[in-house]
Amino acid sequence: MQYWFNVETKSVEAHDDPERARNVNLLGPYESREEAEAALEKAQARNEQWDAEDEAWEHGSGDDQG
Repeated sequence: MQYWFNVETKSVEAHDDPERARNVNLLGPYESREEAEAALEKAQARNEQWDAEDEAWEHGSGDDQG
């Protein structure tokens, strides 16, 4: 069984159908319900990290800027 987090309904969905991944409202698949429940938090943390890295790169953090 695989699990997805539905960002529209804010709920976890469990399916064995690989076609579920085509739904644009789903994050996943995840191995467990717990992982799927934490999907938004994980995505938000990654976005914040990437934003910080982009900001540092754009404003020259001194890291390998040629």
